[in-house]
Amino acid sequence: MAAVHKVFAARLAGMVVLGPDGESIGRVRDVVVSMRIDNREPRVLGLAVEMITRRRIFVPMLRVAAIDPSSVHLNTGTVSLRKIELRPGEALVLGQILDSPVQVDDPELEDLHGRDVFVVDLGLEQTRTRDWLISRVAVRAPRSLLGRRGETHVVPWGHVRGLTSTALGVPGHGVSTALAQFEGMRPADVANALRELPDQRRHEVAAALDDERLADVIQELPEGDQTDLLTRLGSARAADILEAMDPDDAADVLGVLPISDAEKLLQEMDPVESEPVRRLLTHSPDTAGGLMTPEPVVLTAAATVAEALARVRNPDLTPAAASLAFVVRPPTATPTGKYLGCVHLQALLREPPANLIGGIVDADLPRLSPEDPIAAVTRYFATYNLVCGPVVDEDGHLLGAVTVDDLLDKLLPDDWREREPEATTVEAE
Repeated sequence: MAAVHKVFAARLAGMVVLGPDGESIGRVRDVVVSMRIDNREPRVLGLAVEMITRRRIFVPMLRVAAIDPSSVHLNTGTVSLRKIELRPGEALVLGQILDSPVQVDDPELEDLHGRDVFVVDLGLEQTRTRDWLISRVAVRAPRSLLGRRGETHVVPWGHVRGLTSTALGVPGHGVSTALAQFEGMRPADVANALRELPDQRRHEVAAALDDERLADVIQELPEGDQTDLLTRLGSARAADILEAMDPDDAADVLGVLPISDAEKLLQEMDPVESEPVRRLLTHSPDTAGGLMTPEPVVLTAAATVAEALARVRNPDLTPAAASLAFVVRPPTATPTGKYLGCVHLQALLREPPANLIGGIVDADLPRLSPEDPIAAVTRYFATYNLVCGPVVDEDGHLLGAVTVDDLLDKLLPDDWREREPEATTVEAE
């Protein structure tokens, strides 16, 4: 059956959860969402799944490959068996939000203005960036004087008032209030703000951030702060954070930990997520192999220009990573089949969408070796005016790609995130 991208939470209740091979993991019992205090659409963090043993576990939405009308399909058969525990600012849809009184200010439902109505369901919708948000609220008016059940209306989230952490009595709403200043801020700016907080508040706020957001923030912290936060979070949550990172960033974080601690976290991670990280850790951090990401844009020569452009439009890609698409023989997962060359973004923009990228491959661009030192990588980018370059092994397999942002992290002083920018004066002639 076709996957759905919009679904009501109550429809998920009792739905079977299947692993990638069709094995049953359990059944959905609730949906976990992150409440925001600025009335923005809450993010759907994951599902509360009841296993055959009656134990309820948390399955992140990152693990959900598809939802069809009869089941939820995961992209991995490995799930954390720890008992579900809500963090500050999180709430259960069925257990805490349904039946809550709210107010509606939808101009199309003027007869409901100023009246208390009750939540009967929440509509989940997947965005273009693959996040799931609460976009709609199904509400019902109170029974009439004659005992008739009120009519049900579906209202956009932005026209519903009263669904907040405070109103729901969600623990930790004080921390949620502190998080308000971080809404809309870039991860690097959030990292700087966190470093200015007292230790206890810093760890409380970090614990309240969802996995993806915290992963982005930790990547922007100095090494000492990264180690401190991961240690305080505990191994299970730390493993979730590492899984939410790009493999090269996760390898950088693990590389500064004691070997025993790093291995413990790798064992906690999903094997599918930890395998590329382990490969990166075999390379010296001061080489192209240690700098590269193992997940660049990789296509076969039979792909069309339209397919290639769709891949580089992925909002999760950095501009540098989107500047080149690499062409290989199958398989396309790194280490790939024989590396054939690359296609520059500008070349894609000049070609008709139906053309095959095999006809515009740049096969002459030199390649980086995984053993190339940082100095060689720097000269490579300067010589060929690039912001991204392929890393190919001696057998001709694409291992990954180095981007200029990762190179700059190595070229700058270790404490550059902790330094204030030096003032400069420009003297006019």
